Amino acid sequence: MAENTILTLVGSLRAESVNSKFAEVAAAAAPEGTVVSTFEGLEEIPFYNEDLDVEGKVPAKAAELRAAVAAADGVLFVSPEYNGTMPAVLNNAIDWISRPFGASSATGTKAAVIGTSAGQFGGVWAHDDVRKSLKIAGAEVLEDAKLAIGASYSRFAEVEPKDDSEVVEGIKSVLTALAAPVAVAEVASAN
Repeated sequence: MAENTILTLVGSLRAESVNSKFAEVAAAAAPEGTVVSTFEGLEEIPFYNEDLDVEGKVPAKAAELRAAVAAADGVLFVSPEYNGTMPAVLNNAIDWISRPFGASSATGTKAAVIGTSAGQFGGVWAHDDVRKSLKIAGAEVLEDAKLAIGASYSRFAEVEPKDDSEVVEGIKSVLTALAAPVAVAEVASAN
């Protein structure tokens, strides 16, 4: 059986971000046969500009992101909530992967959204916005594969996400759902 690959895109750029730690949990908790890796360098991608999105001018990091998304079996977006919505760095990543229209790396890509935020609802508004943008971009968003953990400052003040059983089990559940459609498709194509 071929390995499933899941790419994580983290919306927080802080070195000690709890959302980055969620991505680390995802890599450690990946189901058997699944490899989870995090795309590094979202902050290096310039804001989407159609003048840059022409053959020979696409910034190297944007081209790298598109290729990484196209090569992955699924993409896990890990998002905090900033001012009631997703961080600009994730919005920008979605802008780059959503083009070229009709032939983008987002089209048909399996995607799920998880994360934590300081608010009591754990960033659900941001997660909803990520899912909405991904759907418009053509991704196959798994609506039931989600995890939003609130009160991140107090909850993770003394406990690391990797030591929080609710977080670990929630992330495992999302990864299992994200990997499952790929496995089903492989079985169907083998028959």
